[in-house]
Amino acid sequence: MLSEDTYRTIEVQADGFYKNKGSKFIALAFPVKNLEEVKEKLAEVRNKYHDARHHCYAYMLAPDKSSSRMNDDGEPSGTAGRPIMGQILSHNLTDVLIIVVRYFGGIKLGIRGLIDAYKYAASDALSNTLVVEKTVNEIYSVNFEYPLMNKVMKIIKDKKLTVLSQNFELKCSLTFQVRKSRSTMVYDLLSKINGLKINYLRVD
Repeated sequence: MLSEDTYRTIEVQADGFYKNKGSKFIALAFPVKNLEEVKEKLAEVRNKYHDARHHCYAYMLAPDKSSSRMNDDGEPSGTAGRPIMGQILSHNLTDVLIIVVRYFGGIKLGIRGLIDAYKYAASDALSNTLVVEKTVNEIYSVNFEYPLMNKVMKIIKDKKLTVLSQNFELKCSLTFQVRKSRSTMVYDLLSKINGLKINYLRVD
């Protein structure tokens, strides 16, 4: 079972394939972090498979799965985007985009046939990639005078925080990453250092 600061996603791009009555369904699964990456991948696929009849897709974004969309791209409502999304949900994934490209074979598949085709193509793509569990991390910056260096670095080392950038001169600054479930504890420790300023930047 996932904790509140972990999520499942795919590590690398993967392809899947399904064929029925001459129609070919090519599925492409991509790891994505934001809507800009979704738009880029959609544009790339539409350009590469410009002669295909449909480019249907579904995506889920953010560790809390707060952003999602399904698109049937001209197929009967609910026959393409929904079964693709169903595979994302059944694998409990986020930060993922699945596009299924259809080349029409001349014979209609019917509602059930379409739903199965898009489901199986998406499922095949996910079976060919690596699913990984990642942690939700928060990014902070700290600013302090040089004499406080040892106190700050002791906490960084003891709590095994990931330093993203640092500048140690007369006035020192440092940005670090901490797992969400440990962020309050680390924030409290650093806040107790008199003269240090700590700022929350973002979640990653």
